[in-house]
Amino acid sequence: MIQVQTFTFNPFSENTYVLYDETKKAVIIDPGCHNYEERKELKDFIDNQRLTVIHLLNTHAHIDHVLGNEYVKRTFGVKLHLHEKDTPILQNAEERAAFYGFPNYEGSEVDIFIEEGDIIKFGNSELEVLFVPGHAPGHVAFVNREENICVSGDVLFKQSVGRTDFPMCSFEDLENSIRTKLYKLNDEMVIFPGHGGITTIGYEKKNNPFVKG
Repeated sequence: MIQVQTFTFNPFSENTYVLYDETKKAVIIDPGCHNYEERKELKDFIDNQRLTVIHLLNTHAHIDHVLGNEYVKRTFGVKLHLHEKDTPILQNAEERAAFYGFPNYEGSEVDIFIEEGDIIKFGNSELEVLFVPGHAPGHVAFVNREENICVSGDVLFKQSVGRTDFPMCSFEDLENSIRTKLYKLNDEMVIFPGHGGITTIGYEKKNNPFVKG
């Protein structure tokens, strides 16, 4: 069974996730840890739980989700997985970091490009990649259908959706991703978003004011 540990990091209150199962194999999704205290909190949890991190996954490459990428790669010896269409955003991250006041940002390179339908395995568990562009051109979500877990990044929030006023964003694409990908998941599917608290697909289909189910 997959366990989900949530950390809320950086001034953007970004959710970083560690997923692991009974084998103690783990993946880190969207490490937003940007200073010593946040990085220590993440590492202490992994050490205390005796986890072995085997993958680093990004839902997308906006700066608040990638601040800890290079730290995680270096500390745990893992490879970064990202959709190829978000490469330009990752390449621009250093400029965005300076703009938002993160002078110590360390850039990172993509090691493995992921796309719709890919399966990320860790221990006895796996995550399916869904391509859900709109908030970012290469945005993906990571889903385990058996356990009703969906790490959705910044596509769908509780009674809200991701912003589309950034460069390379599209509300039309975002709405299509939610309707044709996320809203096709089980109503019991739990959404672990990039910001804020968890929700479910069933709740959002009924109550989301931006995209009704």
